[in-house]
Amino acid sequence: MQTSVAIIGGGLAGLHAARLLHAANIDFLLFEARDRLGGRIFSVDETGSVSADGFDLGPSWFWPQMQPTIGALVAELELPAFVQASDGDVVFERMSREPPQRYQGYRQEPQSMRLTGGTNALVRALTAELPENCIFLSRKVTAAALGADGVTLTVSNSTGGQESVQAGHVIFALPPRLLEATVSFSPPVSTAMASRWRQTATWMAPHAKFFALYDRPFWRQEGLSGTAQSMVGPLVEIHDATTATGSAALFGFLGVGADERQSIGEDLLTHACVQQLGRLFGEKALQPRATLFKDWAADPATATKADRTGGAHPSPDRRPWVDGAWQPFISLAGSETSQTDPGYLSGAVDAAARTVSAIIGSRRDAANRR
Repeated sequence: MQTSVAIIGGGLAGLHAARLLHAANIDFLLFEARDRLGGRIFSVDETGSVSADGFDLGPSWFWPQMQPTIGALVAELELPAFVQASDGDVVFERMSREPPQRYQGYRQEPQSMRLTGGTNALVRALTAELPENCIFLSRKVTAAALGADGVTLTVSNSTGGQESVQAGHVIFALPPRLLEATVSFSPPVSTAMASRWRQTATWMAPHAKFFALYDRPFWRQEGLSGTAQSMVGPLVEIHDATTATGSAALFGFLGVGADERQSIGEDLLTHACVQQLGRLFGEKALQPRATLFKDWAADPATATKADRTGGAHPSPDRRPWVDGAWQPFISLAGSETSQTDPGYLSGAVDAAARTVSAIIGSRRDAANRR
């Protein structure tokens, strides 16, 4: 296979880059290691299957006032959104030997927004604008070799076979740390560049989310917002995860480290989380109709061994992510590389737009020199 631009990663950054290239009439091929598009965006039903009215196991919130880049894309795609439910009292669990305390809630500013149907609504809208024959799922890029006219990629498929892809330019729309750990380069990238990629923490990769689904949001009728904080655990931060259509749920971030989660196991963690929700929200919380659990640190398409411990939130950094001989031929466009909102949904949009703009500018300059 041959293409002007190869995009590695079918998350928000990769899909937005594909959309912008397609609009500019630049041919591309997109390769995604998973059997689905979306990357860390993962909106599912109660069985864990991707859904058009799903619960967000990955990122859920965006703030259009603080992050106009994502706000503009949501508006352009005409995606309906709604405010994160936060009306009512909050619950705070300080220690195991005393009951949780209830406090008056407060209005959140700026308000967190959620997309109707889950964050996967972005994935569906972007994918709908792309030619199907340009997207390849279950394709893992394992190597990149630099030649005189571009890059040769080695791509593994789900059956264990390999194929080569020739590309004039490659956009790596995945976390820098994951790129450094999973793709070999010939010639090798510079020591400084590899070190920087490796030291850039993949945002939210060490974390796990737990959801308890109910027939109705009973906590609202009892004057509770669904928001809780705990110093006891296993959940440390809990919120109302009810969908725009009224499918009721509570979700929380686990405060248990990745290695300890692996040792305890999902079944015991699920039981402990449900028991905690019962302490915080009463007996009705002890009877969820379903539960969901997603440990991102155990997802090889997201995290490396280095991501099993928490890392600092990536900071905007205007230094080039690529140097040396590779600089004209590859770009990094994962959310962590954003110059405005690294790690966030908005960062993925920004990084993709910045990368495609540079490619278009480079092609224009080359045409003018002819």
